[in-house]
Amino acid sequence: MRWKLNSSVYKRVPSREAAMEPDVETPMRMTDAGAAAGPSWRMSLPHVCVATLTSFLFGYHSGVVNEPLESISADLGFSGNTLAEGLVVSICLGGAFIGCLFSGSIADGIGRRRAFQLSALPMIIGAAISALTNSLEGMLLGRFLVGTGMGLGPPVASLYITEVSPPSVRGTYGSFVQIATCLGIIVSLLIGTPVKDIDRWWRVCFWVAAIPATLQALAMEFCAESPQWLYKCGRTIEAEMQFEKLLGPVHVKSAMAELSRSERDDGESVKYSELFYGRHFNVVFIGGVLFALQQLSGINSIFYFSSTVFRGVGVPANLANICMGISNLSGSIIAMVLMDKLGRKMLLSGSFLGMAFSMGIQAVGANRQYLGSTSVYLSVGGMLLFVLSFSLGAGPVPGLLLPEIFPNKIRAKAVALCMSVHWIVNFFVSLLFLRLLEQLGPQVLYTIFSSVCVVAAIFVRRHILETKGKTLQEIEVSLLQAQ
Repeated sequence: MRWKLNSSVYKRVPSREAAMEPDVETPMRMTDAGAAAGPSWRMSLPHVCVATLTSFLFGYHSGVVNEPLESISADLGFSGNTLAEGLVVSICLGGAFIGCLFSGSIADGIGRRRAFQLSALPMIIGAAISALTNSLEGMLLGRFLVGTGMGLGPPVASLYITEVSPPSVRGTYGSFVQIATCLGIIVSLLIGTPVKDIDRWWRVCFWVAAIPATLQALAMEFCAESPQWLYKCGRTIEAEMQFEKLLGPVHVKSAMAELSRSERDDGESVKYSELFYGRHFNVVFIGGVLFALQQLSGINSIFYFSSTVFRGVGVPANLANICMGISNLSGSIIAMVLMDKLGRKMLLSGSFLGMAFSMGIQAVGANRQYLGSTSVYLSVGGMLLFVLSFSLGAGPVPGLLLPEIFPNKIRAKAVALCMSVHWIVNFFVSLLFLRLLEQLGPQVLYTIFSSVCVVAAIFVRRHILETKGKTLQEIEVSLLQAQ
């Protein structure tokens, strides 16, 4: 899919130097004390908050059917059909993969703001269909539409937050994505609590999901467009206006000078096939492997089947969900504080090592024959520590790091491709987890997951570039020089 801009309306600037005139030679020169202090985080914060509504919706829809699934199946006539119940939960993954695959072309074709609004549309329609349906087919259609929005929104959010945030707080703002996802999951669990006491309450759960989606679609009309995207399209004057809205007038000149250091765009849209060879393959390969290792660590198996594991050791499912949510949210908040202090690389490698240790504890705890009641504490404690370790780095960092290390020319499509890898691996791990658990046993399976986490930590130490405090153009230039 290729999108073309109307050249009669927006004309490409023939020379990037024309955008900045004399100051291209000294892009970092500051003319006053205000500029030397760096841009304030306050101006870009509202735009970032609106963007993270996508992540909130992602979390909400991921958990919205957990509590009400039994009531939904009874009301729609497929109670006891485990295949149908599984489809209601997992069909979102199919829609998410399709939405994610096209997110790069959409974000490059119509811009980040319009892409957000487009992602909200199937979420609103899908939630309404799910709330109104009286059949399994209608529920599956609604969930599939919601899934396309879930797949389209998060890659665009990662792009947008990376491109509109000042370098000094880009890591902190990137952590908002994980925090919003955690809040979405927690809210879905709270909203679903009365489902067993109030008849057809599950319909209310779906209607609630339409509210933040509608709010985001409307609020995006007042948010700034990505200056990176505008500059890439040759709309230099508009890019300056958006920088003024995001950073303040004092910082526009230096921001544009820094932006002029980006790899020049030859006016041709990058094809997905070009990401598999040539100068960009190495960085795209790193991004894809990072997301694959994130999913092969077993994190979504823990999220999806934690209730089953907790019940197996005698812990109620409701208590398990609350503990998991608190652990995930706590780690995400800590990551937000540390992201721009310790850096992405340290958090990511430390997170994977913590996950390896935690999964090792679960492997030991699975030996109930010799440990007795101690195995309960090891299994539950290991699972909660695993989620906490994940939320400290392996959860929030990849979605922030990849838009940082991808050059502006390929950023949208490269992020979409790598996140598609995430959905594919997520699907197969979730599909095979219970079968592998049955055939291999928890000790062997958890040991495999722990080993993957160790491999991931080594991969991060060897191949990931630290991006803390650097502008996107500084990162791009350093990567190009390394090649």
